[in-house]
Amino acid sequence: MTHTLLSFGHGYSARALTSLLQPHGWRIIATTRSAEKAKALAATGVEALIWPGTDMTEAIQSADHILISAGPDGDGDPVLTQWREAIAKHAAQIRWVGYLSTTGVYGDHGGGWVDENTPLQPSTKRGQYRKEAEEGWGAIPDLPLHIFRLAGIYGPGRGPFAKVRNGTARRIIKKDQVFSRTHVEDIAQILAASIGQPNPGAAYNVCDNDPAPPQDVIGHAAELLGLPIPEAVPFETAEMSPMARSFYAENKKVRNDRIKDELGVVLKYPTYREGLAALLALDA
Repeated sequence: MTHTLLSFGHGYSARALTSLLQPHGWRIIATTRSAEKAKALAATGVEALIWPGTDMTEAIQSADHILISAGPDGDGDPVLTQWREAIAKHAAQIRWVGYLSTTGVYGDHGGGWVDENTPLQPSTKRGQYRKEAEEGWGAIPDLPLHIFRLAGIYGPGRGPFAKVRNGTARRIIKKDQVFSRTHVEDIAQILAASIGQPNPGAAYNVCDNDPAPPQDVIGHAAELLGLPIPEAVPFETAEMSPMARSFYAENKKVRNDRIKDELGVVLKYPTYREGLAALLALDA
């Protein structure tokens, strides 16, 4: 039987999942915002639809799996806003729905640990939008929803090496600050594992085993390149965009036991050290 995945907001993580599914004969329908991106997707065997601007009814009717990566904003989740009724109407035929959320829904825990049972208390607008989107998807009756709360994403094309090489990397120092992170290939294998053993209603933290200070990651990247360790800059005086600074407003360590215990996932990149080594090998 040929399965069909409808991917709303077909970005970095969704493309990584596609690379795992296509060799097994999956049909992939994906939305993107521009004709140029649609052409690029089509070249990879993906049926690309420009959205907003295309009626998605037929695609929804043909899909037995749906992935939502499109981010919400102050107006809500764009997929829910426009296609909730159509998706709800066909919920019985859908085997799996994955919603890519963020660990930002947990808010700030002063460096303490959180897991999937931790109450959602976002402290940023972005986190609040994601919480509301999770709740909106969860309110659709009989929808086989799976929520994936992603930590900071890195991978090919999204690593620290370019900034370290060109001298623009900085080690921002904020006392006791840690971040959890995840390699895009691990995101893809976690999603694929969930598709293989659905558990509607489940939420999964998607992160590696080592919540670490951001300055340690930058320093390790420099060491791998054999370059000087970038300067340390106190958070209080660092020039940062409001978006970048907002990430430091939350400090927590994210547990990932459920992806291992329930889905049987063995992380390809259990810490940033393995992940950075693999990225550097791609550049070689």
